[in-house]
Amino acid sequence: MTLKVYLSGEIHTDWREQIIDGAAGLDVAFDSPVTDHDASDDCGVTILGAEPNKYWHDHKGAMVNAIRTRKGLADADVVVVRFGDKYKQWNAAFDAGYAAALGKSLIVLHGPDHAHALKEVDAAALAVAQEPRQVVEILRYVLTGALPG
Repeated sequence: MTLKVYLSGEIHTDWREQIIDGAAGLDVAFDSPVTDHDASDDCGVTILGAEPNKYWHDHKGAMVNAIRTRKGLADADVVVVRFGDKYKQWNAAFDAGYAAALGKSLIVLHGPDHAHALKEVDAAALAVAQEPRQVVEILRYVLTGALPG
């Protein structure tokens, strides 16, 4: 059984690569939002036309990105949402709530410093991990029943 995993959240660290590399050999297909920050920000105006007002520039990009995000979340068996230390990831909070509303298995990934701020998000998750390797071990257990050795 191929497990479809959507990796959402912060784009400033290599957490996605750590999970993908760690899951090598498992029957997992990964998807994610566009992680090229400039491409993500500018997709709307590049495709639909320039906007002189920054609000509408950002709005067009957000709407086009939402098409990809909603499709990825809807198709996923498991959604992993990473909240990083440096930046506020409002989109990650939306993705976590949307995934939970769709009844998706949700894994939230963040450090202990965010535990209080994300308590409601964590409450919607089936697991809260602090390290990418923990996410890999959850995926391995789900697919094989094997505990970390």
